[in-house]
Amino acid sequence: MAAQKSAQPVPNSTRRSEKSRRAIYDAALALVGEVGYPRTTIEGIAARAGVGKQTIYRWWSSKADVLLEAFLDLSEQASRDAGPEYEFAIPDTGDLAADLKAVLRLTVDQLKDPSFEIPSRALAAEGVVNEELGRVFVAKLLAPSLQLYVDRVRAAQEAGQVRQDVDPRIALELWVSPLAQRWLQYTGPITYDYTDTLVDYALHGIAPRAVRA
Repeated sequence: MAAQKSAQPVPNSTRRSEKSRRAIYDAALALVGEVGYPRTTIEGIAARAGVGKQTIYRWWSSKADVLLEAFLDLSEQASRDAGPEYEFAIPDTGDLAADLKAVLRLTVDQLKDPSFEIPSRALAAEGVVNEELGRVFVAKLLAPSLQLYVDRVRAAQEAGQVRQDVDPRIALELWVSPLAQRWLQYTGPITYDYTDTLVDYALHGIAPRAVRA
């Protein structure tokens, strides 16, 4: 009687696909940081990730799609690392200033992290000269993050902490835009003290305060 062959484990295609996807994300972000967006290619990403370019085209239609998804994944990972309370909303402790300062401090940490900073600078720079990429970059990556600030300011309005006539989308630019400009153009250091001051100026203004008798 012939001996039965031992059963061989069936390869897990899901695990293999996820490993390849992760390798592609890492390769795309590394390349765009090293050579810039224009010189990053599907072929280059595939070679660095150790996959065939047909694998990439099976999941994405262009290098822009690869990079945007890779960057979105990177941003989501940063949110998870910050804690579950920061994944889907800015925490509402009832103290708007404290909540904004906390999330902006996390943003400072993220902007100083080379794994985030290098590819994000490359994409941001390309978005300035490539209008189509810039609009997609804003719609897919920036808009969802900005919406978290809108939601938190609206909650503060409902709590009577912010005037009802304030447009939350414009208000958030008082602390987000100066930080982005300083980071992008190297006009000054980005620190906790800096972002804390932005929040104080945004919420309390810079005009002299009336002294109560």
